[in-house]
Amino acid sequence: MKVVLQNLTKVFPNRDKKAKSDVIAVNDFSFEIPDGKLVGLLGPSGCGKSTMLFMISGLQKSTSGRILFGDDDVTEVSTENRGIGLVFQNYALYPHMTVKQNIMFPLQNLKGKDKLPKEEMLERVLNAAKLVQIDTLLERKPSELSGGQQQRVAIARALVKMPRVLLLDEPLSNLDARLRLQTREEIRRIQKETGITTVFVTHDQEEAMSISDVIVVMKEGVIQQVGAPQSVYDDPKNLFVAKFLGTPPINVFNGRVENGKVLIGNEAILNVNGIEDQDIYVGIRPEGLEPNADGVLSCKLNNVEIMGRDASVVATHDGSLNATVRAIIDSDIRVDTTNPIVKFALKPHKVFLFNKETEERIGF
Repeated sequence: MKVVLQNLTKVFPNRDKKAKSDVIAVNDFSFEIPDGKLVGLLGPSGCGKSTMLFMISGLQKSTSGRILFGDDDVTEVSTENRGIGLVFQNYALYPHMTVKQNIMFPLQNLKGKDKLPKEEMLERVLNAAKLVQIDTLLERKPSELSGGQQQRVAIARALVKMPRVLLLDEPLSNLDARLRLQTREEIRRIQKETGITTVFVTHDQEEAMSISDVIVVMKEGVIQQVGAPQSVYDDPKNLFVAKFLGTPPINVFNGRVENGKVLIGNEAILNVNGIEDQDIYVGIRPEGLEPNADGVLSCKLNNVEIMGRDASVVATHDGSLNATVRAIIDSDIRVDTTNPIVKFALKPHKVFLFNKETEERIGF
């Protein structure tokens, strides 16, 4: 089911009586979610991503704009009639019901021509439970389940109605790191098996990049960039997107362009053509820095952190906007920790230039 969002805006009254304007949570949001794809809405807390999800679900009414499921305009359609499955951050399971009863509950609420015989309801419950691999837990109560198992019950409950669109609101944030990894892989498997158009809301860029077909990066209710996860990472439109994607985050320096060269401090790190002299921000991905005695960028070495297959070279630089400069290298590479200065060679395709006024990307 294709989902089309046309110029959606959501305005909330400002609770601060001294404020002169209302709060714009989502501002003129237009995007088409392709049929059968998993789209990640990504951004920091307060950027409007959950509000966007709740407008798609019908739990919140948009101030303006339209929402279409396929060719059907559902802008004014109630939540229960939109054909959506919604998974909340806190699971929202009924503690007094068994797993089977929790999954069956949406089917028991169907009325009229949509009402199902008990045999069909049980069959759907079992199929949904098998899909999320909890069919052996149907007689347990939520309190007898792990966090990951509870999340699977919530997903099964959303899927049992055979929704046209599946909506996931930060579904992994209550899980520990290992369980998050396992559960996000399960969500991706389930989405591929069912082919349901899915919207996944998260502030965790690693989650969004690992399972999404397309990510939508948001800031203050406005779309910053849309694209395949790796494409957005490799080709950020502005400084916000570059800083938001990547772990560890991108290293950002104060720099300038002079006579066709990019300078950080007094060191010329890159040749560029056709860019006028100006002050800029220079972003360098951690994997774009390589320790090299003949390198173009000098930093003060703090320490080297070994992390299994990788190592993190931690340094500082007077021109850095980050507290530390980090380079991710292979742990087999040896760094002379007796030298207080570490020099880095740069991978040009991992270096980005940004206008200091607008923070938009400068092509070179």
